[in-house]
Amino acid sequence: MIKKFFTTIITLLCFAFGHSQKYNTDEYFELVRPLYTGELAYETVDFVEDYWRVAGNTGFNKTVYRIAEKLEEAGYVLEEKAAETDRLTYRIEKRPMENPTWEPVSATVRIEGQDTPLLEQSTNRNMVYLNSVSTPKEGVTAEVIYIKNPEDLKNLSLGGKIVFIEGSAGPIFEEAIINQKALGIITYSNPEYLQPEKNTTSIQFRSFGYQENNKAWGIALSNEAKEKLKAALEKGKVELEVNIQTKIYPSEELTIVADVKGTQLPNERLVFSAHIQEPGANDNASGVGVQLEMAVLTGKLIKDNKIDINRTLTYLWGDEIISTHRYIQEDKDRAKDIKWGISLDMVGENTAITGGSFLIEKMPDPSAIWTRGKDKHTEWGGEVMKLEDMKPHYLNDFMFQNFKKQGEFTNWEVNTNPFEGGSDHMPFLDADIPGLLLWHFTDQFYHTDNDRINKVSKETLKNVGTGALMSAFTLLNADTETAIEVLNTISVSAQKRMKEEFDLSKNSIENGNRPADEIKILKAWEDWYLKAMETTKDLEKKPSIELVAEVLAAQNMLRLQAKYQIKVLR
Repeated sequence: MIKKFFTTIITLLCFAFGHSQKYNTDEYFELVRPLYTGELAYETVDFVEDYWRVAGNTGFNKTVYRIAEKLEEAGYVLEEKAAETDRLTYRIEKRPMENPTWEPVSATVRIEGQDTPLLEQSTNRNMVYLNSVSTPKEGVTAEVIYIKNPEDLKNLSLGGKIVFIEGSAGPIFEEAIINQKALGIITYSNPEYLQPEKNTTSIQFRSFGYQENNKAWGIALSNEAKEKLKAALEKGKVELEVNIQTKIYPSEELTIVADVKGTQLPNERLVFSAHIQEPGANDNASGVGVQLEMAVLTGKLIKDNKIDINRTLTYLWGDEIISTHRYIQEDKDRAKDIKWGISLDMVGENTAITGGSFLIEKMPDPSAIWTRGKDKHTEWGGEVMKLEDMKPHYLNDFMFQNFKKQGEFTNWEVNTNPFEGGSDHMPFLDADIPGLLLWHFTDQFYHTDNDRINKVSKETLKNVGTGALMSAFTLLNADTETAIEVLNTISVSAQKRMKEEFDLSKNSIENGNRPADEIKILKAWEDWYLKAMETTKDLEKKPSIELVAEVLAAQNMLRLQAKYQIKVLR
């Protein structure tokens, strides 16, 4: 009898909510798809990835001014020159930096007696540790000491020598450099997901923390260079000729912010954030490029009267996490009206080359506590969360449904991953602002000097930009009808998730696990979706009676489904 009733409930849910998954996105898709070509995004990636970028240095600042140039061409007006009636504006924020900036100039490492360099920066742009100092212009020659165990350092004399370790420089830096005055450190620590045996020349970039009196340098090795150095060491004493030239100089930190002012609720806003720093093409020249084409196209649509937006749309480019955090924290009145925050990070991948998939990293939901079934973490990984860490909201399923629709249209794979953190969505979530991450992983060239323009797909740039922009337009112009249609999407997603979790729990109990533990999981998902349904009310300035009634009905249907699932599990 319970099974029959449970089947009836599922049927009723499908009937009640299965007809409304297509909310007001079609008109936005039809508007954006022909116009978002990916051309400007790709051109921008090609420009930005030429530079090794860190806040304040040449490449970072040239990127900021390139963005400003393209915004002005699209009709954005510098804020200080803007009239009250100008809706497209931008500003470049300038702040003094506590520490100097850094950039590499050139580097070569050669085993003494060999003609061919072990490494040179022209082909291994990540070989020099961030914040490394220069050697003398003529370079240095010194013996290499291979350290297998950091504990061995205290029994060695390292003054004037080069230390080589397979692992991070962190555990040996103080003893080797500060205490024993070693000249520099050479490391190898490429993780397995980079497939170092296959990508033998890849070097994942590394850094020292800035220290005013630090006179040290660091070299990161590729797998190929590591094997050559170890082979030479096996034959006896090895000396290296090292020549590193870097620039360390005072600078200012730049952030560029563009606004498209809303007409009806201008204080409410959606913020897109893409960080500039890091030396790669996909990470994160791709986010910079996708976001710039989105901003340019938005300006064109507004100027041509093809679209208008009720709420304000903000585009922010800066230093990862730092700029976004500051944007939220420095103006509390502005922050309280940020309704959504979306991070664009590693969004241009040619996955046939890099591997992995396009992903939407969800706001924290129970899959970040119980990761099972179709859910899985990336190789980036994530800490197991607690129920009090959950962030119930419609944004997860809203974005996934839109991107899945774009994926079906272009035969493009779209997936999600449980919350992991580590990018510009974090400041939004920390401030209790709904926020998520658009990205790719795994990428076998992640943070390596092989993350170049030939790993970027113009089609992917176009797909991500299209999905992000039409989603933004839907949210910015949301009304009662939109809210109800989003609610219906959430209801269908909730029904599907509860059925999947029920099946997993049923199998788990059959395999000997405690029903109480499985019921806890189902209750967590029920609670998350009940609260997510409630959040659809923020799509209206003041929730209408119609929407309130629809939310209550959807919640009651979910409670009924959960009640009978739990009864079966008991």
